[in-house]
Amino acid sequence: MHIPLSVLDLAPIARGETVSSSIAASVALAQRAEEHGYQRVWYAEHHNMPSIASSATSVLIAHVGAQTSRIRLGAGGVMLPNHAPLTIAEQFGTLDAMYPGRIDLGLGRAPGSDQNTMYALRRDPNSADTFPQDVLELQGYLTGSSRVPGVDAIPGKGSDVPLYVLGSSLFGAHLAAALGLPYAFASHFAPQALEAAVATYRREFQPSTQLDAPYVIAGVNVIAADTVRQAEENLQAVRRTMAVGLFGRGRSFTDEEADLLLEQGAGQHVSSMFTYAAIGTPREIGDYLDGFRKQADADELIVAHQAPTTEGRLRSVTLTAEAMAAVDV
Repeated sequence: MHIPLSVLDLAPIARGETVSSSIAASVALAQRAEEHGYQRVWYAEHHNMPSIASSATSVLIAHVGAQTSRIRLGAGGVMLPNHAPLTIAEQFGTLDAMYPGRIDLGLGRAPGSDQNTMYALRRDPNSADTFPQDVLELQGYLTGSSRVPGVDAIPGKGSDVPLYVLGSSLFGAHLAAALGLPYAFASHFAPQALEAAVATYRREFQPSTQLDAPYVIAGVNVIAADTVRQAEENLQAVRRTMAVGLFGRGRSFTDEEADLLLEQGAGQHVSSMFTYAAIGTPREIGDYLDGFRKQADADELIVAHQAPTTEGRLRSVTLTAEAMAAVDV
């Protein structure tokens, strides 16, 4: 069967790169994904992370939208507790007015940051507790059925920008099912509850105006290269970057120091995040993703292309599309 394929662009700022070059790489990645028939590209909201350039998610979407023509663009996701629902409705209503029919809005309830950053964002530590109510308030603004008397999102009112619930636990599965929204599971970095969460979502799903049947998007890491050796070298480089990003406390590390970090315990954590990862040439990639789709019971796969260079990620986008086209035949 044909399985829609999408991209989760982590907007990495690689060693020696700048924010400007990272944003240019995101444009190139979206253009390559559009060229090869991917369904959508999503960007995640992260804050205070030296290696990620997607904190101002809606601004990045607007920039990429101006340099692509067909591919859907969205947030995967906006961390809604960091924001007033009206503000997000206005931002994504503006994006929809600029790029009609191309905008998605994925919503998460994690902070996307540490405790000090939460303070800097003026976030209430308890704001995640109202996530379900905030999703409904946001939905009201976008559908033109505001839950706040006398307040509309302009732009945004009546745009019907589609909402997606993101999650890595059963909480998001229950909520997406109850609200009748698509569910995107973050199995590319938090794989533990994938099968249980998807089964819960499908079992409990209630049809809605937006969606009449359950729809699951599952995240998966991919390192596709022309040779197995190149894929394995890229994997080791990415493991180093992840270890330093997670445990390096903002310091710069040589490759040798990063390898020591991996040996001292970071490696186990990184390996857990890479539980679901397709690594190799197109043949290995196609076989793995076909099996993963069945295991995840997914309607769509969203791929985090992992490589230490922009060229490596672009090549991975191309090879993965070719691999899945061969599987679909």
